[in-house]
Amino acid sequence: MDLSAVTAARWVERWECQQQRYAVDREERFTVIADVVEQATRGSRDPLLLDLGSGPGALAARLAGRLPGAEVVAVDADPLLLELGRAHYGAGARARLRHVRSLIGAPGWLDALGLDRPVDAAVSTTALHYLDRDTLAGVYRDLAERLAPGGVFVNGDHIRPDSPAIRDLAVDLGRRHAERNLAFTHEDWQSWWKGAAADPELAPYLNLHDTACHPPCADADLPVSTHVALLREAGFREAGTVWQYGDSRVLAALR
Repeated sequence: MDLSAVTAARWVERWECQQQRYAVDREERFTVIADVVEQATRGSRDPLLLDLGSGPGALAARLAGRLPGAEVVAVDADPLLLELGRAHYGAGARARLRHVRSLIGAPGWLDALGLDRPVDAAVSTTALHYLDRDTLAGVYRDLAERLAPGGVFVNGDHIRPDSPAIRDLAVDLGRRHAERNLAFTHEDWQSWWKGAAADPELAPYLNLHDTACHPPCADADLPVSTHVALLREAGFREAGTVWQYGDSRVLAALR
């Protein structure tokens, strides 16, 4: 039985609220990423876009709304989050939004997406930090191979400055900003999942969980210079920061 739109809307709203704990100026970061993608794909009438580690697909849905002609693929390993996204975002004007299950960085992860043409833009937000350095380098290479010439990869995440002292200042800036500006509930990641486990309508999708849904978090904590170097080594011609607040950063890399 398909998940009801009412249930999906309730759990997606709770997901959005708790995610604000983990990203400074989350909506602004989404807007910046969408601006970069719109600029990079302005010559294409039907660009192909990937949202990596999408969760239910908040960023993917925003891209689909911003670029009505685009085909957007929301990629995540978690069956519950994907089903919430399908039920909540997958209708009407966003019919060209697909949700696909794949573990980013696993062998053949891009093949699972059923892509039939080069990718124009790939994005991610608060998702790739759990990858270790070698796996992340492999993901960057995979993306460089699949992106069309002139394509862009845009990553919004906690990416630290190279200087430890500046990193400490950046983290403190982010903490202070959150305390001043974020109005969220007391729910966090753990309490969201605990609540979801208690909802019988979600049980069929929770039962699909396996160890691939939430792999151990390596949290390599790589500085920005390492990300840029790995992107260049992977085949991107340019890479750098286009937005930053504290240690919350948006990196863009051009193929």
